[in-house]
Parts: sequence; structure tokens; C-alpha cells
Amino acid sequence: MAKSMVVAGVMSGTSVDGVDVALCRISAEADGGPRIKVIGHVGVGYSKAVRAAVLRVMEGGAVTAGEMSRLNWRLGAVYADAVEAAAQKFGVKVGLVGCHGQTVFHEAAGVKFLGRAVRSAIRSTWQMGEASVVAERLRCPVVSDLRSADLAAGGQGAPLVPILDYVMFRSAKVNRVMQNLGGIGNLTAIPAGAGVDGVMAFDTGPGNMVIDGCMERLFGKKYDRGGAVGRRGLVLQGVVDGVLGERYFSALPPKSCGREEFGAAFVLRFIEACKSAGGSDADVVATATASTTASVVDAYRRFVWEHFATAGSTAVLAKTEFVVAGGGVKNATLMGMLRDGLGALGVRVREMGELGVEPQAKEAVAFALLAWLTWNRLPGNVVRATGAERAVVLGKVSFG
Repeated sequence: MAKSMVVAGVMSGTSVDGVDVALCRISAEADGGPRIKVIGHVGVGYSKAVRAAVLRVMEGGAVTAGEMSRLNWRLGAVYADAVEAAAQKFGVKVGLVGCHGQTVFHEAAGVKFLGRAVRSAIRSTWQMGEASVVAERLRCPVVSDLRSADLAAGGQGAPLVPILDYVMFRSAKVNRVMQNLGGIGNLTAIPAGAGVDGVMAFDTGPGNMVIDGCMERLFGKKYDRGGAVGRRGLVLQGVVDGVLGERYFSALPPKSCGREEFGAAFVLRFIEACKSAGGSDADVVATATASTTASVVDAYRRFVWEHFATAGSTAVLAKTEFVVAGGGVKNATLMGMLRDGLGALGVRVREMGELGVEPQAKEAVAFALLAWLTWNRLPGNVVRATGAERAVVLGKVSFG
């Protein structure tokens, strides 16, 4: 049986606002499955210079190979600093680190490249942050590059959080939808009483990404604090309807997305559409907030409801809870819109903190679990969620 370990999960997401570190004590249950106790969470913001450099790479700016190499190593130092700060704050010695890294490119759909035919197309993902720096500083093993093995096995390489959702939050009596609202929104749908094979998961579309992009361009701020700007604006419903007409939202799961679909170019088109409809700057932010809400509610109506309806009598008769995590929880306007939209469908909206995990910490906890699974040679992808051909052990190990 695997011994108990203190594992640090390190997450830096598509919002590019900083690093979350979750310290967890993970041990094995009698059946070999993991038991997770969250010790604590620390959030560390990126400096303006680091954030700007990451965004320049993500948005396809002019960057040399040398600059990308240096950024990779600089991010490794940022992650090492964050884990050290968390370990000191909570007075623990870290035995293993799961480091997601900073996704700067993710293309799960194959493309022709350097002569390869489409039927044997190139699919790729890239997470920056040199794990060797973290391993050397912490003097412990680091599991990184956690998406590539799933991608190589035919999957999307995302979402990877469903294994945590299943381990920690499945219920025998309640259907649960675990919705994360980071830069990108993603959900895990777990029918009451289901096994891991009954889990559905996919990216719902932009979470905070478009809201943040509009705030930065129109107000010079990184995000809409508390949803204050969105609250005073008017929603331009025609623009919302146009967003939902994008091909991504009707595509069948499994599916994943990122800045490639909803980054700077999308934000510029979105602002132009709002301005053409006569919207003020505040109306743009309100409409971006409503678009995120609409994409989540649409995902529930279009895919999740049917999944629960066909999952068996237990799920059909059970009530449904929609549990929200990520930075979007802090946006009161967004959360209010979600409660209204999902409440009309008879779905109760809860925040992750009500289930004992800090909303901002969830994804970091997931990467702690994934590292523990990898260290114990156990697969970490949920095949139905990513679309992989088989369950695989994820990541690469750097020994400290």
C-alpha cells in the first residue's frame, strides 16, 4: 500500500494571474484508492513583467527562442518560490510536487505540419516552467508535463481535474456538476451513484478570460473586482446569442479550448460587436459576464441534463447540485447570473467552499492528486472526459 505523503500541487491557469499552491496529505485507502486531506493553500501573483512575457508567448507575439527558454526557467523559479512559501507557512516538508506549468499553447485538434497528412496530423500541447528547478530547490521529485501522455493516447489532454472531482465529490444520492471558472470554464458531471466510467467532463468555453480581456482593454484593470462593472452595465442579448452560435459550443464532448479560441483576437471581435450594438464600456463587461453564464447554462441543457437522464434510475430521481470553483466565484454578478439561469432549471448552485475545499485551491489540489497517482504508477486521466484510447500514467518525473 502506498505510504502517506505531503504533496504540493502547483497550478497556473489561462487567466495568467499567478500561481496557486495546495498542500495535501495523500494516503491510500484499503482498496488502494487515494484519500486526500487538504492542509492549506497559498496564492502568489505573477509580477507584471512575468505576466506580460507569458501573454506575449500565448498570444503569438514576436518572441525569440532564447526568450522562451529563459521564460521557461524563470517560471520554474517562480513555482519553486511559491512551493517554498507554502511549505514554510504551514510548517510541512514537501515529499512530492505536481506542477502543471503554464500552458502557452494547446492544440488538441490535429493539423497538417511539415508534410504530415491530416489523418496522421500533429497534435500538441506546451506547458512552460522548468521542473528541474523546482526539484532541485525542494530536493524532492516533481511530476510535470501532465497533459502530453493523454494527448499521445488520442485524448484532448484536458480536462484533467475530473479524477479529483470523482475521488473527492462523488455522491450516492446527488447528481453533481463540478464547474470551474478560471480563464476557461470546465465542468465534470457525476451522476448519483456512478462509477468513474459514468463521469462526463469537458471545457464549457470562456470562464473569466473574455471578461478579463474586456476589463484590461477598456478599463486598464486585470479583472472585474466583485463583478462591479458588469453589475452596472446592460446585457446586449443579441451579442450573447452570437457568441453561443460559435462552433465550439455545439461541438460534442469530449472537447477542450483555450486562448487559441477565446484569447485576444476573440476579445477584440467581441468588443467590436458590442460597440456596433450601441453598448457602453460597462455594457461590454456585462455582456461578457452574461456570455460566460449562457455558455455554462447551455452546456448543462445541451449535454449534462441528457447525461443524467440516461445514467440510470438513481440519477434520474436524484436532485442536482452545481458546485462552482475558481476565480469566478469572486465575481458576484457572474454568480448571481448563474444562480438565476440554473435555478430556473431546478438546479441548486453551491460554492466549492461549502464542500470543504477553498474555491481557488481546487485545481492545485487536482495536480497534487495527479502527481501522487503518477508516483504510484496509477493512471490519472478519465478516458470519457479526455477521449483518450486508454487510461495512462501521466507526466514526467524530475528527481530532486
